[in-house]
Amino acid sequence: MEKARPARNARPARRPPNALGVAGARIRERRRECRLSLQELASRTGLTPSFISLIERDLNRPSLESLRRIAEELEVPLFYFAETNGEDPVVRRDQRIQITFPPGNLTCELLVPDLRHRMEMFIAHAHPSAGNIARAPKHDSEECIYVMEGRLRVRLQGGTDYVLNKGDSIYFHGSSLQEICAQGRRRATFISVITPPVL
Repeated sequence: MEKARPARNARPARRPPNALGVAGARIRERRRECRLSLQELASRTGLTPSFISLIERDLNRPSLESLRRIAEELEVPLFYFAETNGEDPVVRRDQRIQITFPPGNLTCELLVPDLRHRMEMFIAHAHPSAGNIARAPKHDSEECIYVMEGRLRVRLQGGTDYVLNKGDSIYFHGSSLQEICAQGRRRATFISVITPPVL
């Protein structure tokens, strides 16, 4: 009996939330670029050398919090360690890398293949219960936000608040950012473009 052939244009199944697909080799490569031993990185992150070694050999998947600590010490964004689709410049709608931050009221979907270049672009879905979702960069950055749905409040240095509705956009330097909050009862969906990457 002949086996059924898969459809030519069949796409891989959608990745589940938090399917960051961490590539352990990328963490090891970046750690060595920073000239850090396993012991040094472990000491700085509060993790054990054996745990980090398992992550680097793809024998263990780190929690979002563990990955955040590693990314901060290696001075790269979270998405930096995500697996990519090789050299393909196209990011299909059902194949976006995404992270849902605890307790689940903020999700970010990457719109570029990876964060190994000079620009980051993502769609964020933020519920008002998430509160302040701004992430202060360690280096100066430039960011533009475009609101697709809902309402967003952005507070910049000096305490100036800007309320953005659907179709509105705002540009600012990362060093001036103090707060980003979804307003009202519905979640806000917005596109953010940042250079260099910070998330």
